[in-house]
Amino acid sequence: MKASANTIPSLEQVLREIVPDAAEGRKLPPVHLWNPEHCGDIGMEIRADGSWWHDGTRIGREKLVRLFSTILRKDEDGETYLVTPHEKVIVRIEDAPFLAVRVDRVEKEGFPALLFTTNLGDAVVAGPEAPLRVETDPDTLEPSPYVLIRGRLEAKLTRPVFYELAGFARPDPDAPDKLGVWSMGEFFEIGPAEAS
Repeated sequence: MKASANTIPSLEQVLREIVPDAAEGRKLPPVHLWNPEHCGDIGMEIRADGSWWHDGTRIGREKLVRLFSTILRKDEDGETYLVTPHEKVIVRIEDAPFLAVRVDRVEKEGFPALLFTTNLGDAVVAGPEAPLRVETDPDTLEPSPYVLIRGRLEAKLTRPVFYELAGFARPDPDAPDKLGVWSMGEFFEIGPAEAS
């Protein structure tokens, strides 16, 4: 959605345009309430490119992958599962279960905000309940940015999304040598400021 130079679209305007059937806060199954005893391993994995695999075969049906994504849960033990009221099966995650494929600047509750959309249609506004974080590889200094989607499930920002986010960056008010972005009144550091 294109806004004029002086206006930022509202969250609702952007959601209606980009994810009309999966707006922020869409109703998801209450996987946090389900505690089945049976736990199995059926060879499910989500690779770093966001593709879903079962027993070495890629799952090509997008509707099935989207359905599975709604019953995904990461537990306190650090493991990720597909959960139903009757059983749960382990899902191996190569990096993150979702990819953030779009970022939009929006206004929410009077605050400037950053709306992230995932490869599976989830939408989340970065803020206190959906923090943005960047891990930096100590050897290569390569950044790996993530945003919390729900529960303990994160999306890794794709390279184009991270570049766009970097374009929104401003110096940290408390540490001008660091850059970050504002969303919902929170400042999220994304990296060091370039030396001039």
